[in-house]
Amino acid sequence: MDITQVTADILSWVENFVEKPHPALGGWPPCPYARSARLRGTVAIHLGSDPYFDLKNLSRYGLGHKEVVVYAYDPTEWSYELFHNSLEQANTDFLLSKDLIVLEDHPADSEIVNGISMNQGQYALAMCQSLSDLNVRAKQMAAKGFYHSWPEEYLTVLFHHRQDPRI
Repeated sequence: MDITQVTADILSWVENFVEKPHPALGGWPPCPYARSARLRGTVAIHLGSDPYFDLKNLSRYGLGHKEVVVYAYDPTEWSYELFHNSLEQANTDFLLSKDLIVLEDHPADSEIVNGISMNQGQYALAMCQSLSDLNVRAKQMAAKGFYHSWPEEYLTVLFHHRQDPRI
């Protein structure tokens, strides 16, 4: 995988999908904060080698001046089960205790919300950010009705390791 191409592919997905309002999501974009983070340059994209150890190293040094650190992996080298288990283990072993959380996106795990695919589709992505910041922002968006059109079963998975902002 080439970092220049991977970065271009991920940023294209962010700009053309993640930042765009969608009628199936009540007119909201999938992530209302993605555009501002991208424009401020506070998103880092790296080629990963091993999700567990990449995240262990990240937990030692933190996010620095970044809001989101994304590690991209070849999904043919990291099956969904292995990838998911590595990220879950990283969350419980060291990320959560450092106020960090990693969220996953893998092409083999279709994330369909109200008929639209939320997946990037090309890469297995480990997206790490501040847990407390994510919880605060989710609470702000919940107060605006952001989650009203999202299916409960999806939200249950989404809020794993997080505070449910609707409470």
